[in-house]
Parts: sequence; C-alpha cells; structure tokens
Amino acid sequence: MKLKSILYKKEQDEIVDKIINILELDNENSIILYNLDNDKTKQDKILELIPEIRKYYSFSTIIGASEPTKTKRPYLSIIRQLTKSKYKLNSYDYKIKQDDKEDIRTKKYIFELR
Repeated sequence: MKLKSILYKKEQDEIVDKIINILELDNENSIILYNLDNDKTKQDKILELIPEIRKYYSFSTIIGASEPTKTKRPYLSIIRQLTKSKYKLNSYDYKIKQDDKEDIRTKKYIFELR
C-alpha cells in the first residue's frame, strides 16, 4: 500500500495553499498569533478542512485534526503540521503595544518557502 504522501501529493499541496490563503499573510509572510486567536472566521475555515485532511493525510500526528476537542488551539496544530511540507515556520516573541493598557505578549510566525 502506498503512503498518502505519495498518493495524494497534489491534494495535500492544494490544502496547504488553502490554509495559506485563509491566513492572509502580511508582506513579511507572517501572522501574529494574537490576531489569529481573535479571528473566529479564520479558525472556522481551517477547522472546516478537517474532513479533507483526514482523507488525504495520515492524521495521527496532527492532533488538531485527529482530536480537535482535546486541543487548546486545534487550528494552530493543523497550520504547523501541514504547512511544514512547503514552508519553514519560524516563531518569535512579539509584543503588541497598547496606549493605556499593558502590552500584549504573543508569537509571530513567519512562513519561508522551502
């Protein structure tokens, strides 16, 4: 039996492209985790891909797809696991400055094509 990574290479690439389009990366090819955590529509669009992910991937290592209710951020698990086939994902600490409140500490993820 052939591996899903060989059988469904084209479909897997299409799913990764869908995820990148959903994320709407900025001009640095990056996203800020705080913004993603507060964008319910992007989260829902990524979670809607779970049936496709289960069909075209061996999803046992993708906890966001295999057991989304047991994960704090299943959408982030999906993003990190699936995009690593085409992108190198770098994460950095990031602070969002606020005028009258304490700064928000979060992560910034930068996607570099392999």
